[in-house]
Amino acid sequence: MKIIGVVAIITFFLTGCYYDKAQLIYPINTCDTTNAKYSTTVVPILSTNCYVCHSGTASSGGGIALDNYTTLKTYVTNGQLLNSINQTGVVPAMPLNATILSTCDISQITAWINSGALNN
Repeated sequence: MKIIGVVAIITFFLTGCYYDKAQLIYPINTCDTTNAKYSTTVVPILSTNCYVCHSGTASSGGGIALDNYTTLKTYVTNGQLLNSINQTGVVPAMPLNATILSTCDISQITAWINSGALNN
C-alpha cells in the first residue's frame, strides 16, 4: 500500500504540472503603434470611450464632438486631446468620471498624432 502511494506521488510530480509552451500560457501583450491610423486605430478607441458624450451635438460633452475627423483635428492641433486623455490637469481629465484610457490606447493615439494625425 505504501509503495502504491509513493509511486502515485512520484508519477504526479513527474507528469502533472509540466507545460513547455509558456508563450501560450503567458502571452506577451504588445501594443502596436507602428501602424496607428485614424480609421482603424483612433476611431475604435474614441468610439468605445468618448462618443457616448462627444458625438452628434455633444450636448452632454460640453459641445465637444469628436466623432468626425475635422472637429477631432481641432482638439489634436490645440493639444487638448492629448492633455485630456493623459490627464495632465491642463484641461478636464477624460474620460470624465471613468478610468483613464489604457497605456496602449494612449500610445496609439499619440503615435497617430506624432505621425501627422492624418485622415487615413
